[in-house]
Amino acid sequence: MNENPSLSPGSVAAASLRKRGLGSIVLRGLAACGVLLALLALLLPLFNRNAASAARRVQCYKNLRQIALALEKYQAIHQAFPPAHTVDSNGRPLHSWRTLILPYLDQERLYEKIDLSKAWDDPANAEAFGTKLPVFHCYSNAYPQNHTGYLAIVGPDACFQATKSRPVAEITDNPAQTLMVIEVPLDKTVHWMKPVDADEQLVLSIGPNSKLLHQGGVSALFVDGHLQFLRTETDVQIRRALISINGNEPVSEGSW
Repeated sequence: MNENPSLSPGSVAAASLRKRGLGSIVLRGLAACGVLLALLALLLPLFNRNAASAARRVQCYKNLRQIALALEKYQAIHQAFPPAHTVDSNGRPLHSWRTLILPYLDQERLYEKIDLSKAWDDPANAEAFGTKLPVFHCYSNAYPQNHTGYLAIVGPDACFQATKSRPVAEITDNPAQTLMVIEVPLDKTVHWMKPVDADEQLVLSIGPNSKLLHQGGVSALFVDGHLQFLRTETDVQIRRALISINGNEPVSEGSW
């Protein structure tokens, strides 16, 4: 005899089906959640890498902006950009342009401690040599903290000359299309005081297989002070045109 007359055999069966259906829905939901969590676990490292890459590029832009302002102040006083490096009476390289712009980077005290008559790595300049300047270093541990990847473009027809100042009047190409400083691959970084920079060959050699801090290209500073991301796919002839200060080469927007 049915002890609960309100529950017929049919209603009991229906309730059982509903329970099984609800259980199936719950199981499907849990399975979907599991798939979602698995996808998130796979995507999270990629998200973190992209976020870190974006942070590095922002930091690079901040650094290059400070460098641009320092070069602008130097140029306003001297009516020229600094030489890529200074030399002694025998033509031996002594100090980089990065050292010469220290007073315009709020580093007057450090600059005053440097003996400009002696080489950058001379024991007399040990204190400056051991100083780490964040403005010259991209936000990364990929290379030594006292190294820099921000090298000037040096050459007879480039923004910087090796041992002579470059008067601004000599730069007759569009300043917004003339390279001044570029971030080089990781294996080309140097101590920030070292009188070594980038020539045309180095700029042209940057490609998809280079060891870059930023995926797909490098940060670049132009004569007008603006910053741009120079893609590794940029054509060689366009790069040459961007390096040249007086070639009047046509460079179309969006091609680099």
